Amino acid sequence: MRRGLYCGLLVAMILMAGIVGQDVQAADKVYVNGIDANFPPFSYIDKDGKPAGFDVEALEWIAKEMGFKVEHKAIDWDAIIPSLTARKIDVIASGLSVTEERKKQIAFTNPYWEIKQVLVVKKDANLTVDQVLNSDQKVGLQRGTSEAKWMKENLIDKGKKFELVYYDSGPLAAEDVLNGRIIAAAMDDAPAHEVVREKPLKILGTFGMPEETFAYGVRKEDTELLKVLNEGLEKFMKSPKFQELKEKYQL
Repeated sequence: MRRGLYCGLLVAMILMAGIVGQDVQAADKVYVNGIDANFPPFSYIDKDGKPAGFDVEALEWIAKEMGFKVEHKAIDWDAIIPSLTARKIDVIASGLSVTEERKKQIAFTNPYWEIKQVLVVKKDANLTVDQVLNSDQKVGLQRGTSEAKWMKENLIDKGKKFELVYYDSGPLAAEDVLNGRIIAAAMDDAPAHEVVREKPLKILGTFGMPEETFAYGVRKEDTELLKVLNEGLEKFMKSPKFQELKEKYQL
C-alpha cells in the first residue's frame, strides 16, 4: 500500500516538474527582433546606444503581456528579410510595409499602422511634386524599401528622367537634401514628419504610390509565433499603452 502510494506520488512529482519546466522554458523564450537603426519614430538607436522607438516599445509591451522576452538587433534594411529567413533574427517589428512580393517570402501579422509615401524638400524650395518627378535631378531614398522598388518600376522604368540615389536610411537622404546633393527625398510620412520637425525641410506631398500598412514579419513556418504576436498586437491596440506611445512619438 505504501509502495503504491509512494509510486503514485513520484509519478505526480515527475509530471508536475515537467509542467513547471515547460512553463519556465516558455517564459524564458527569447526572440530576436531585427530593426532599422535609423527609422524614427518607429525604430532607432538612441543617444545612449540603446534601441528605441514606437515599434521597440510596443513589442516589449507585447512580450511582457504574452510571456516571452525580446532582444533588438540592428540590421541593414536591405538585409532584413534575408536575415529573418536565415534565422539570424526571429521577427521584424520595425516599420515593415506589407507587400505582395514580401508575402511570398515571409508571413505577416495583422496590420497595426497605415502609411503613405511623400517627398521631402528644402523648406524654402519653390517646387511641386510634378516638377520633381519630371526633372532630371536626383531623388534620394532608402535602399531595400517598398518605395525604392515602386519608384523604379512605376516611374523610372516608364520614362521619368530623374535619377534615384540610394541611402542606408531615409534621414540620411534628407541630410543630402539640405546639403544640396539631391533635390528631394522619398520616404514614409511618419519619419518624414520627424525629419521636418528637426530640420529646415518640408513635406512636398505624395507622389502617386498607393498607401501601405505596417505589420510584423515572421518566418512562414513560425505559425505559433505568428499567433502569439497577433494576439499580443490585438491586446496592445486596445490598451492605453497604444495611445500613450502614439503621443510619445507624435504619431
